[in-house]
Amino acid sequence: MDGLLVPVAAFSFFLFLLPSQRNQYWAIVGWAGMTLNLLFELPSYLAENNFVYPALGVLSVPFLIATAQLLVRRDPAVMTLSRAAAIAFCLYAPFAYIEPLGQWLISVVVVLLMGILNIIGFPAELVAWNMVMHNGFRVEIILACTGIQSIAIMLGVAGAVPTTVRQKSLAVLLIVPVIFGLNIFRNAFVIMGYTGQWFPYFPQIASNGEFGYESFFWAHNVICELLALVILVGIAYGLFVLIPQLGAFADDLITSYRDELKKAAGRGTRSAE
Repeated sequence: MDGLLVPVAAFSFFLFLLPSQRNQYWAIVGWAGMTLNLLFELPSYLAENNFVYPALGVLSVPFLIATAQLLVRRDPAVMTLSRAAAIAFCLYAPFAYIEPLGQWLISVVVVLLMGILNIIGFPAELVAWNMVMHNGFRVEIILACTGIQSIAIMLGVAGAVPTTVRQKSLAVLLIVPVIFGLNIFRNAFVIMGYTGQWFPYFPQIASNGEFGYESFFWAHNVICELLALVILVGIAYGLFVLIPQLGAFADDLITSYRDELKKAAGRGTRSAE
């Protein structure tokens, strides 16, 4: 069931992009598919001691309810937000569901990653087309390691509002090479940190029972997650400077959700009475 949710969401968002007076319902299906997929994957994230996505999963339920209600009314800001999500999905889906394309992207990342490790002088070896090993520890490079999700999301944000050709071009240059390049160094850091056992700390909270996993937890789930967040915030700030319309969109979006939450709180108060 959960394996179908992402393609269903992607297809629904694609249909949402087609002009229609009722396309908001396709957006609702898309958001629901994303939310349910995140909830289904919570056990695997918890098994990896990754607490970022479980927190997002908890927050996604009230977000979905509010988003669906706003979309039914075709709220302009939430329609624009859904357009950003739809663009992101359409950019990501080919790499996720056309296997040769996804494997090609992974192989490019592996080649660049091994080049960086060789330049640094870190003695890692490639034991499979996407498997890096050092000191008896192995790291598999998968699609999630390529940065394509973050690139698609940021391009979706940039494409959510009308822009000039110059703004579009500069946005692509700000997003794609920066995220892709920094992601190569992120992978290198994780590999060195995990296979070199740099962070064998607090196994009571960082271990999943696998020998040496603590170093992966701190390198991947904590340090790199926080750095990625800072970098994405920085890129988002750059987009807001480059595309001032995004500022007005953000203000409208905050207002829409704030008003919807106030209405929900009012309904809850009346029900309690």
